Amino acid sequence: MEETTAIYNERVSAGVPWYHVVKKGQSIRIIDLKGCQAVDTLFYNANNHDERYSASDTIREQGSIFITTGTKLLSSDDNVMLEVTHDTCGNHDTLGGHCSAESNTVRFGHDKKYMHSCRDNYLYAVGELEMSPRDLTNNINFFMNVPVEEDGHLAIVDGISHEGDFVQMKAHMDTLVLISNCPQLNNPCNGFNPTPIQILIWDN
Repeated sequence: MEETTAIYNERVSAGVPWYHVVKKGQSIRIIDLKGCQAVDTLFYNANNHDERYSASDTIREQGSIFITTGTKLLSSDDNVMLEVTHDTCGNHDTLGGHCSAESNTVRFGHDKKYMHSCRDNYLYAVGELEMSPRDLTNNINFFMNVPVEEDGHLAIVDGISHEGDFVQMKAHMDTLVLISNCPQLNNPCNGFNPTPIQILIWDN
């Protein structure tokens, strides 16, 4: 798909939220413009926010904890929300969750508690959408490298995405996509330097 044929094209600054409804049949591409940028993403049925992305059902169905080409993102009602059709990175996390004041404190110390976080971005966005903080649920961390260590713990390590890597999905239902372009400065998920991303949407 050519960028010039996209019906939607927006550059999303480092560390900020973004949301948009992707209609059934449309394709959305998320581009990591500089490389090594975590893109924390939530998905909801645009017509019923009680139905939302389910990490457990998606993992069960595909038999893998990582997201890549061919993965079908399942909802809490066991419906396919989107399908990953193209992925130049090859590995995306769906277990690590999103950063918050609480996790910053536990992981990095009390002096980091009030640093900007993905949860802050999500709370701002759900307020604008007239949703509730209770609606915050499982997210996918596109481009984030979270391997499972031998002792079973999740590790947040240097990202594997490069400049221009992208993931593209086709919507199987009208889907509200809510992104926090992660502002994290304390671990290597953003290379300690959050950077912009680009969002493209096509009609088919």
